[in-house]
Amino acid sequence: MPTSRISARVAAISESATLAVDAKAKALKAAGRPVIGFGAGEPDFPTPDYIVEAAQRACAEPRFHKYTPAAGLPELRQAIAAKTARDSGYSVQASQVLVTNGGKQAVYEVFAALLDPGDEVLVPAPYWTTYPESIGLAGGITRPVLTDESSGYLASVGQLEAASTEKTKVLLFVSPSNPTGAVYPPGQVREIGRWAAEHGLWVVTDEIYEHLVYGGATFSSVPVEVPELADRCVVLNGVAKTYAMTGWRVGWLIGPQDVVKAAANLQSHATSNVSNVAQAAALAAVSGDLSAVAVMREAFDRRRQTMTRMLNEIPGVVCPEPRGAFYCYPSVKAVLGKEIAGRRPRSSSELASLILDEAEVAVVPGEAFGTPGYFRLSYALGDADLEEGVARIGKLLAEAR
Repeated sequence: MPTSRISARVAAISESATLAVDAKAKALKAAGRPVIGFGAGEPDFPTPDYIVEAAQRACAEPRFHKYTPAAGLPELRQAIAAKTARDSGYSVQASQVLVTNGGKQAVYEVFAALLDPGDEVLVPAPYWTTYPESIGLAGGITRPVLTDESSGYLASVGQLEAASTEKTKVLLFVSPSNPTGAVYPPGQVREIGRWAAEHGLWVVTDEIYEHLVYGGATFSSVPVEVPELADRCVVLNGVAKTYAMTGWRVGWLIGPQDVVKAAANLQSHATSNVSNVAQAAALAAVSGDLSAVAVMREAFDRRRQTMTRMLNEIPGVVCPEPRGAFYCYPSVKAVLGKEIAGRRPRSSSELASLILDEAEVAVVPGEAFGTPGYFRLSYALGDADLEEGVARIGKLLAEAR
């Protein structure tokens, strides 16, 4: 008889650490604690008005009160194809686009479509918390490729080569990166893409932060830099980060038609269509210009520089300057083991707990991203809170002995 009421497959899933930290911070704030949360990866801006107005109009359209195609509204799939050509230079057909319930569903569905039990996926670490869970649910095995602050969190072809085996089927490539903010230069994108092509690997590339790059960094898309990979490449994206639409839950994947068809079949049984009102909002977003994005990017750039400077002023903290997304990923390894507020944290998880208790600041420890000894802090929050929160961390860690 089974000893557990929950299947081993689902029991192995860990709660999203980023959402857990954000929920705890919000609960403490609701209880009257002056907690500042650096956990959630979402813009602090409202969704632009023209997008909200498109959703309001859609609510009154009877055709949106019914089921629509599971793969997405035809007009939205076409608009995403046009937006992709406009923004990254990658020309695809609407039939190569699958609209999903947020980026996370796209992540799960692509691995479910590509992986058989035992297939390996190369995943540069630090990595977003959802990737290994989705790979595991699909029966795959995550093979981390460890990077650190010395390389700016960029994986080399040599590291990928050393980590690959005869079971390796997929390379997961993320630039700009969550959680590190690393952005691969175009030349390195080409080098990695050509290596993957020579080895017959699939490449799954997450481009959801494509418009959030700073300081002369350049976003480049793998299938554009390495066209011969197009038939073995799946691009993930969505409206959440670029248009401040995290709660609207609209993402997509773009790939060869057989992969898109397989993932659409899965989605037809899992969720049917994405909310039609949210799809109408996404249509307005991807069809519009990027002026609202430019305003947000300017604010993120300012906060990026402020947070990086303040973190590097804290003894024992080392933070490379992020070139994209909206996260800093500092090393706190030199602080671990020291006495702080009567405690001696031995891990970044213990240190994060201490900081929440003593400084009332919520950060996500590196254990959640596959690299203990680090923190992820989002700078997608107001300037005043950002400066106050990092100052509190600095004051507390200054006590380390």
